[in-house]
Amino acid sequence: MSTLTERAETASGYRAGRTLPLRVELVRQLKRRRTLVMGTILAVLPFVLLIAFAVGGTPGGRDNRVTLMDTATASGANFAAVNLFVSAGFLLVIPVALFCGDTVASEASWSSLRYLLAAPVPRARLLWSKLVVALGLSLAAMVLLPLVALAAGTVAYGWGPLRIPTGGALDTGTAAQRLVVAVAYIFVSQLVTAALAFWLSTRTDAPLGAVGGAVGLTIVGNVLDAVTALGHWRDFLPAHWQFAWADAVQPHLEWSGMIQGAVISATYAVVLFALAFRGFAHKDVVS
Repeated sequence: MSTLTERAETASGYRAGRTLPLRVELVRQLKRRRTLVMGTILAVLPFVLLIAFAVGGTPGGRDNRVTLMDTATASGANFAAVNLFVSAGFLLVIPVALFCGDTVASEASWSSLRYLLAAPVPRARLLWSKLVVALGLSLAAMVLLPLVALAAGTVAYGWGPLRIPTGGALDTGTAAQRLVVAVAYIFVSQLVTAALAFWLSTRTDAPLGAVGGAVGLTIVGNVLDAVTALGHWRDFLPAHWQFAWADAVQPHLEWSGMIQGAVISATYAVVLFALAFRGFAHKDVVS
C-alpha cells in the first residue's frame, strides 16, 4: 500500500537521478564571474614570472644551493615545474577553496537553495552534482597553470629536457609524464582543502565564511607543520606532504612520499565529505 501511495504522489516521468544534470550545473558555474577571474589569474601568472625573469635576469644560486627555481629558464618544462613550485603551497589552494566552498553557500545566500530542493532535487543529488563540478573546476585550474606555463616557457626558453637541479635531465617525453604525475598528486593533496571547504559550505549561508575558513585552516596546517617540536606528529598533517610531488622531478621517481601524502589527504577528505552529506541530509533549509 505504501508503495502505491508513493507512486501516486510522484509525478509521471520524474526521475531523481536526472535532476540538476552535471552539464547544467557546469554551465552555471562556468558563467560565474569568480570562475572567469580565477581562470584569468592562473593564466596570467606564467607571464608575470616571464617578465620577472626578463627584468631580473637568469636565476642564480643562493647560499651555494641549487634549487628548482634556479633552473626556471632552462626549458619550457623547467618553467612549468617552477610555476607549480611557486603556486602549489598557496595559490592553488584558492581556486579549490573557492569552487568547493562557494558552491552550496552561494545558493543559500541567494535564497535559491530551497527552491532547488523544491524542484524537487534530492539533497544527495544536489550535493553530488555540485561537488563533482567543483572538483572538476579545481582540477581544470591545476591543469591550466602548467599548460600555459609550458606553452609560454617553450616560446621564451625553447623546447627541451627538464633539467634536474641536482644534476642530470629528463627527456621531453619523460618530463611530460612526470609533470602529469605532479599535477595529479597536487590535486589529490588538495582534496582535504576541497572537503573542508565543501563541508563548511553546507554549514553556513555565507560563501566568504566557507572559503575563508578553508583557506585559514589550511594556513594553520602549514604553520603547525613548521613547528619542528611536533616531531612525527607532523606526519599526520596534510601540509607536511604538500611538496612531495617534487619527487616526481627527480632522476628516479620516488613514490613513497606521494603515497603517504595521498593517503593522509584522502582519509581526511572522505571523513569531511561524509560529514557534509550527513549534515545536509538533516539540515533545516530555510534560505
